[in-house]
Amino acid sequence: MNQFDNVISRFNTDSVRWDKYNKDIIPLWVADMDYETPQCIIDAITKRLDHKVFGYTHAPYQLKEEITQYIKDQFDWTIESEWIVFTPSLVSSLYSIAQQLTQADDHVLTLQPVYHHILQAASFSHRDYSAVPLDNYYHRLILSAEGLKHYQKSNTRLLLFCNPHNPGGSVYTKAELSEIAAFCVNNNIVICSDEIHCNMIHDGIQHIPIASLSEEIADQSVTLMSLNKVFNIPGLGLAWMICKNKEIRKKIQAQIGTLIPDPQIISYISTQAALRHGEPWRQELIQYLESNKLMLKNDIKQMQPLQMYTMEASYLAWIDCSQLEIEDPAQLFLEHGLALQPGSMFQQDNHVRINIATPKSGLREALDRMHAAIDSLQD
Repeated sequence: MNQFDNVISRFNTDSVRWDKYNKDIIPLWVADMDYETPQCIIDAITKRLDHKVFGYTHAPYQLKEEITQYIKDQFDWTIESEWIVFTPSLVSSLYSIAQQLTQADDHVLTLQPVYHHILQAASFSHRDYSAVPLDNYYHRLILSAEGLKHYQKSNTRLLLFCNPHNPGGSVYTKAELSEIAAFCVNNNIVICSDEIHCNMIHDGIQHIPIASLSEEIADQSVTLMSLNKVFNIPGLGLAWMICKNKEIRKKIQAQIGTLIPDPQIISYISTQAALRHGEPWRQELIQYLESNKLMLKNDIKQMQPLQMYTMEASYLAWIDCSQLEIEDPAQLFLEHGLALQPGSMFQQDNHVRINIATPKSGLREALDRMHAAIDSLQD
């Protein structure tokens, strides 16, 4: 049996995803996985726990060098270790950047639809912002320079970007990224790029960090990465910012260890173990996710008039339910025992996001419930 077919009950574990609903509901909404964390990470944590002393801890001295090598191996991008700034989470990084790299009277650009914390990073920081609607090319969502230009203001200082895109699943090509980057460089707009799903790319597609395009672009960018998603350790919490520009980096670091706490012991240990020993597990995970994606894609074709967006990365699928012509598709599915993330969370109604990072048996049951929900509209 494939290790990812193993069914592990997560009820009564204080799981955000599983303990929100009763046991009659299959919850495929929040973005974490139902798979065991790799044994190499569990072993590293166990070894550290055996020490039995948990005082204040800094990052292992080798960790930044290991990350720089990882970035080179995965993305053919050469960075310096001093560009790396550790944070406890990617979300806290987003909020910090929105506050530290803009003034109260500055304007921020972001996307629509997009991960809700990207939108909230601007709004909660009390910044004027515009969400640029993404271009839809046959259900593949892409940001264009033309869209940015339309929503740009004279005081626009920051773009909150997301690649691979959440929830749409698009992985931007070099040409697409170059167009966005050129616009931002020419207009003196700093790019903050959320790239947390960059290590779960499907079908042999290559992820390209936007800051890797040129030294000039890197000097005007902050790239956010983490292994939390791909190795299923979001509850442990460690992310990093990659920032070449020293002045920008100093502004960001001003909040680390003050308003934003330093990461904790176990997060460093788990990330280091994943970097050193987790690659075989990651490759197996991607193969499993691709097979789950194929299952979903084949089923969605049978659930007319639903449309699935091109899913080039991660384990989050974006489903267009607009032709159902109902007010709340997520509520329809919930009434049939399936909890999905409503499109309103991402500022796009009549859509849902489904998490496919679950054993095939659970995904099969979830898809059967989706079929039943759609069929109920024909009754």
